Amino acid sequence: MSDQSIPQRELRNNVAEVLRRAQSGDEFTITVRGRPVARLGPLREQPERRVEVDRESLRALLAETPVDKAFAKDVAGLRAAEESVEHDWDGR
Repeated sequence: MSDQSIPQRELRNNVAEVLRRAQSGDEFTITVRGRPVARLGPLREQPERRVEVDRESLRALLAETPVDKAFAKDVAGLRAAEESVEHDWDGR
């Protein structure tokens, strides 16, 4: 694992390469006008894996979640203003 200084301009111009190196274990001190301002390095903890939720659990969660009344009113207004597409399919 190496530790090196890198100017902000170099980071900006080579961000993909610097991030690949950080992911591989390199650590960087980012400088602005020669003054250290930040550290960049590999993530020590892995992010949590996404948890799959079954349909019934999701429905139960949504049923318990209060709906914003103004949003519900907007959605109802949009649905009322929608034109049906059913008639377009009947004639074909």
